[in-house]
Amino acid sequence: MSSQLNRYWIPNFDINKRVITKEIQYYLGPESTLRPYTRDGEDGYLISTPGECLTDEQIDDICNKSKELWEKQAAARVKKESDKQLKRPLHQPVVISRGTKSRSSRSHRPDHKTY
Repeated sequence: MSSQLNRYWIPNFDINKRVITKEIQYYLGPESTLRPYTRDGEDGYLISTPGECLTDEQIDDICNKSKELWEKQAAARVKKESDKQLKRPLHQPVVISRGTKSRSSRSHRPDHKTY
């Protein structure tokens, strides 16, 4: 069956693997497959399909969906970082002022004498 399939390579630039994997059979049919593939040192995807490859419009759609997914993931990371809970939220340090560091202010402990 693989001899009846056409194979195409496209670069992975601006294409999220999860998005193209989800969309490939929608655009090219249930027999279409996709796998990571490096061609002449450039990473991309090898598409095997019984018909023609993706059109420019389909690739644009995949790139746009990839961008949306990356933006959604970035927003979720920012939210996750801001939602981190402290073990003791009432003890959240609050900066009142910041001094400058100098050699004379490094040590505030009195000298210890050894007996």
